[in-house]
Amino acid sequence: MYTQILATTGIIIGYFVVSHLIRRLMLSLASAKKVPLQRVAYISKYFNGLSLFAAVVMVSLIWSIDYGNLMLFASSIFAIVGVALFAQWSILSNVTSSVIIFFTFPARIGHRIRILDDEETLIGEIVEITLFQVLLRGDNGETISYPNNLLLQKPVIIVNDRVTLPQAEGDG
Repeated sequence: MYTQILATTGIIIGYFVVSHLIRRLMLSLASAKKVPLQRVAYISKYFNGLSLFAAVVMVSLIWSIDYGNLMLFASSIFAIVGVALFAQWSILSNVTSSVIIFFTFPARIGHRIRILDDEETLIGEIVEITLFQVLLRGDNGETISYPNNLLLQKPVIIVNDRVTLPQAEGDG
């Protein structure tokens, strides 16, 4: 009993240490790649959720939860979630693409890009990169929302890699 309590305490402490390390790693990567803190928060939450899931699994193993009932419950939940995700596969695809964009995409907020699409070529400045889409500001001021998963599938040309900062009112 005391070993289980001690191991559970260790896992809880380990979870907080891993969460802290993930946060520091994401901040250092964001600093090196000049990524806004809002995107770091998105990605950190994603990895912290995975860490929490791993911690819960480890605690359940330590306390020898009855796997027969647990597996029945988990398989029921996974079946429901699986049907929901199959119906909404693009959501999961966009979140995964957001993580890939965070680590590997060469364009950043403020860069002008051209997305070569079969139907229409889009040109605009990256305004925001969220978990689901990239927001571009077109040449005539319109805001274009482009899904992250499509951004990874289409050729993207960085038209201008100088980051343009918004001017303060009165500057001219």
